Amino acid sequence: MRADIDHMRKLLTIVTEAAIESTLVRDLERLGAHGYTITEARGKGSRGVRNAGWDASSNIRIEVVCSADTAAAIAAHLQQHYYANYAMIIFMSDVEVLRPEKF
Repeated sequence: MRADIDHMRKLLTIVTEAAIESTLVRDLERLGAHGYTITEARGKGSRGVRNAGWDASSNIRIEVVCSADTAAAIAAHLQQHYYANYAMIIFMSDVEVLRPEKF
């Protein structure tokens, strides 16, 4: 498959505390995300080991496929409003989508 500019989107991945999931979902929708996928996440980072065994300390991974502008707006908002008080990392990747009209 040939990469076509019309088929390119950003994959925004957020790994953070499960306790703020509902608030983040509202933010994502308000900032223009058409959809998202949320899964449980475990791992170790600067704030220690996080596992899914206890709801208050569990992590989630949120993935959003969207335009570059939407990804940048979401990332800026999350950095400004959550980085200081929550364990959170954000990273972006370029992805080619097969159904661009969905994003």
